[in-house]
Amino acid sequence: MSTARSRTHWTLSLALASSLLLAACAPTVVTEVVTAPPQVITQQVEVTRAVEVTRPVEVTRQVEVIVDPTECNLEPPASPAEINMIGWSFPITDFYAEELEKCNRIENLKVNTNLLASADAQEQVRLALSAGGDSPYDIVHGANGQVGEWAGAGWMLPLNDLIDKYREQYNLDDIPAKAWEGATIDGQIYGVPIVANTLHLIYRQDIFTDLGLAVPDTYDDVIQVCNAIGLDNPDYDMPFTLNLSAGWAWELEFFQMLRAYGGDFLDDQNMPIFNQAAGVQAVDILLEVANACMGPAGYSFSLNDQEVAMQQGTLPATNMWASRAANMTKPERTSLGDVIAYAPAPRAVADGPRAGSAWNDFYMIPANTTNDPDLIFRVIMEAVDERSQREAAEVGMVTRQSVAEYGGPYLGAANQTIVEGIGIYDKVRAIGIVRAKLSQFLPLVGTGEMTAQAALDAAAAAYVEEARAQGYIK
Repeated sequence: MSTARSRTHWTLSLALASSLLLAACAPTVVTEVVTAPPQVITQQVEVTRAVEVTRPVEVTRQVEVIVDPTECNLEPPASPAEINMIGWSFPITDFYAEELEKCNRIENLKVNTNLLASADAQEQVRLALSAGGDSPYDIVHGANGQVGEWAGAGWMLPLNDLIDKYREQYNLDDIPAKAWEGATIDGQIYGVPIVANTLHLIYRQDIFTDLGLAVPDTYDDVIQVCNAIGLDNPDYDMPFTLNLSAGWAWELEFFQMLRAYGGDFLDDQNMPIFNQAAGVQAVDILLEVANACMGPAGYSFSLNDQEVAMQQGTLPATNMWASRAANMTKPERTSLGDVIAYAPAPRAVADGPRAGSAWNDFYMIPANTTNDPDLIFRVIMEAVDERSQREAAEVGMVTRQSVAEYGGPYLGAANQTIVEGIGIYDKVRAIGIVRAKLSQFLPLVGTGEMTAQAALDAAAAAYVEEARAQGYIK
């Protein structure tokens, strides 16, 4: 009970008692009005009010984007672009050219590919880029030798920034550092490695077994194999071949033998040393092999001739590019795939390096292209991504480590040759002159017009004259 109500009850009781007392004492009736203090009543009232509230709501919707990995997955450029590529043809570069051409399906983008013979393609690039002005080409195919010559001359664009920009998107660390080093001069990377390559031995296992022949480990062993098969054997075109069908081919075979004998092209001052004792030994062994294994007809036996002869069964053994070895197991090309075998390149001397060089082919971007280098680089990336190289491995040696398992049976021999071989050309600009002069004079040894020493001395003198004129020799 509240205090106010108690006070009221007490007051009323007192008033009643007083009234009864007075009534008893006198007859007079007195009426007294007592007013109670006002009471405060508190009542809770629930009030409901409707309020309209507007609040922005972010809606996230998942949309599945299906990307066809076999296609060129580029956004169309804002304005029309035409990209021109030049290179030379062999099975794996033919494949990559087709991959480049898939980008023709992109709106506002046109990609043209032009594959020539290697010497012709390289000459076209030299003529176009040495003249200065805008480059007619946007993608240039080159190998180790062209990196030093073309990038060293300032004709090619460094790609470091683009490689870093797209490293994660195209998993460029999948390509080993050694391959990138082949296109690197003073820290600047000038090419994307698209092909690994070397020359190694390809032979008919059944013929070797029937004749009781061991796989040759040196070129002296090769000569013994040729003697056993017989240069005049009517069953075969010849027992074995090197490629001496052109000046550039002579130079390449000489380079491999020269290094295998411990020699080299130039000293630290860019002076020629290829005409010293190791150089003469290299030419002499080439002549010995040619005379014992090939005969006069062998000097004109080209790479294409070698490949076809192996596939048709008229050549028991050859030293051939790994990029062509992939064709040795294709049933549409040969019925002998199960008896064609592979071994690393022979050595010049026992326990020396194998007379096989380590090669990469690259896609490079000319420095004076008129197109957006970023767009050109992405076109290259689409052509040589992991999916593309998985398919390319069927026709040649690729550069991505993740697809190595997709290669052919020749890969073991090719990789052993690279590991145990003589390496790559030095990446100095003067090497281009050396190669040109050797290509000019070495074939004259094959025709008998010059001795080995005379041809090498003539090439050295011609090199020095031009190298001095171009400032490579002070």
